Amino acid sequence: MVERINKSDLYDHFARLSQQTQDLVANMKRLQEEVNAVLEENAELSIENEHLQQLVSQQAAKEAATTGGESGKLTPSRENLKKLYQRGFHVCNEYFGKRLDEGESCTFCLDTIYGDHSLGAPKGGDR
Repeated sequence: MVERINKSDLYDHFARLSQQTQDLVANMKRLQEEVNAVLEENAELSIENEHLQQLVSQQAAKEAATTGGESGKLTPSRENLKKLYQRGFHVCNEYFGKRLDEGESCTFCLDTIYGDHSLGAPKGGDR
């Protein structure tokens, strides 16, 4: 037996379906606008990042030229201290061998590794 659908029910169903479709289209437009905004911001940040990388490399080249290219070189003993420090241990005289807390940095350790101690060092000493 085939049941007849009431014409008003059919019209109401079609109206609800039409409204849902319109809501879906509106949501899609909003989503598209948000995606466009994110892509635009990403492009701007990529360009800014590229400019900053160029500035950093220019600055590094200037520093290398003024220091004779020795700014990034550490002696083998200071490289070892640097590795210990990166593994989470103090390398300064004050706290040597003690563990660094999570995220902690130590100015004394950094001075021990990267500081210029050539003023008081005898000739041929560790620079």
